[in-house]
Amino acid sequence: MEVSRISIHLQLLGLLMAVNGFLLHCQAWPARYTFVVEDTPYTRLCNTKNILTVNGQFPGPTLYVHKGQTISVEVINRGSRNITLHWHGVAQPRNPWSDGPDYITQCPIQPGAKFTQKIIFSTEEGTLWWHAHSEWDRATVHGAIIIYPSKKSKYPFPKPHAEIPIILGEWWKEDIGKLYTRTIQTGGDPNTSDAFLINGQPGDLYPCSKSDTFKVTVDYGKTYLLRLINSAVQEILFFTIANHKVTVVGTDASYTKPFTTDYVTISPGQTMDLLLHANQSPNHYYMAATAYVGGAVPYDNTTTTALLQYTNRGTKGNYTPSSTPLLPNLPAHNDTNASVHFSGSLRSLADKNHPIDVPLKITNHLFFTVSVNTFACPNNSCTGPNGTRLAASVNNISFVNPSIDILQAYYYHVNGAFGTRFPKTPPLLFNFTAQDLPLYLQTPKQGTEVKVLEYNATVELVFQGTNLVAGDDHPMHLHGFSFYVVGMGLGNFDKDKDPLTYNLVDPPLQNTIAVPVNGWTTIRFKAANPGVWFMHCHLDRHMSWGMDMAFIVKNGKGPKAHILPPPPDMPPC
Repeated sequence: MEVSRISIHLQLLGLLMAVNGFLLHCQAWPARYTFVVEDTPYTRLCNTKNILTVNGQFPGPTLYVHKGQTISVEVINRGSRNITLHWHGVAQPRNPWSDGPDYITQCPIQPGAKFTQKIIFSTEEGTLWWHAHSEWDRATVHGAIIIYPSKKSKYPFPKPHAEIPIILGEWWKEDIGKLYTRTIQTGGDPNTSDAFLINGQPGDLYPCSKSDTFKVTVDYGKTYLLRLINSAVQEILFFTIANHKVTVVGTDASYTKPFTTDYVTISPGQTMDLLLHANQSPNHYYMAATAYVGGAVPYDNTTTTALLQYTNRGTKGNYTPSSTPLLPNLPAHNDTNASVHFSGSLRSLADKNHPIDVPLKITNHLFFTVSVNTFACPNNSCTGPNGTRLAASVNNISFVNPSIDILQAYYYHVNGAFGTRFPKTPPLLFNFTAQDLPLYLQTPKQGTEVKVLEYNATVELVFQGTNLVAGDDHPMHLHGFSFYVVGMGLGNFDKDKDPLTYNLVDPPLQNTIAVPVNGWTTIRFKAANPGVWFMHCHLDRHMSWGMDMAFIVKNGKGPKAHILPPPPDMPPC
């Protein structure tokens, strides 16, 4: 039996567990996992290739934990290249050593080596995910994290009949490592993906894919919890289900006020908890995802599908499904208003059992521009615009990985690995979203600079998108923290008017948020987690081009406000 079918059977087994036993959150889950990274053959789109997997599974295994639990994951690298793993959205209080981004908090786990990562869950509750954080290997090395309430608590919504992880992804026929290497070498845009995926399968609309389309079976009148994850490497996605609405009840492992919608906009890195009410005429319906692209950039214009199939239970006799399942209406690929409207509709639950703590007295005001840039190439020999090399930056600094990870250099006082002069505002002020901008603005500086924060500093950070080279959306992810998204808008941020529109009552608590194309987003957080914490765009091409930086949060007073000591098996540099 080929690996792809084994993976499908494993997924179905997990689904059966979810339906029959509902993975009761009173159950005890393992405190230790083993992840073996290995090359595994998988067939998609009529072609077979080797991909990196964990335990031979694609998507990878799901981690089940309770709120506040600590687990360990032994990562054994039997693959063909270096790897690191990141536990996306897990704050890891005082424990940056296991956060995972290569050359930020650790050096990579080399082939034949292993590293045991300690994962400390604290306030998170809901859905998160884990993924590779080296080059673009997360295309196939990723999986869900389900964080149940503590055993004495329950969901803040009626218990659903069952829950189903829905992982959106991308697939290239080409080896993802070769794609990454060629993109970096040539300086141009990467080839767009050949398919989008739902739980590892392209769906009915792609060649050689129909028989393996992912299927969800529902009973009329019952409610299901969909744990939606966008693991796509390069695209924000629209997601919807034909003839059905969904109710958003959580995002990035934080509960929201229930919000019912026809569609979802979900950025790479984000998670959404959705309640699906099976209340339509029994039939077969498509759930579908396609790209949202606000900028004038190449994109995959295909659509992935899965099937929502009603059983005969709860109906008046048998039914005959339509010969062709119903396709949903998706927003246009460039519908920025639809994307911003969805993101702007999220609100924290903010009830007595789930209070929020939005920083009101700000000690650190930061303003960061996020831009696509270019570097000149000899004889215009690169494949970016006009023979240049594509780059990206935060506050006009294109990040360069050091030769030793920043955390180790900081902890052991190694000089010269990084600088501490990351600017709190951009070095040049201009009309960031103008249609025609001078070419000299396109060239950033290069550097490995961090922003140092005092322990317990309260931070307001305004992200401002620019129209340099080509305006685009930028899903920004901050490691080590969740943050409150207090404002968002299109155009240039107005420091006098826009703060008056901030939501300081019930803003959503997230770890990844899209800065809209040629727009701005404001977040607030309290720097109460000492360590080195990466921040980057979660479109991996932008991250690889340099749209990254890191915060260092200094130790506070007392041992409980200090970074934990490093584990004994940290990978060597």
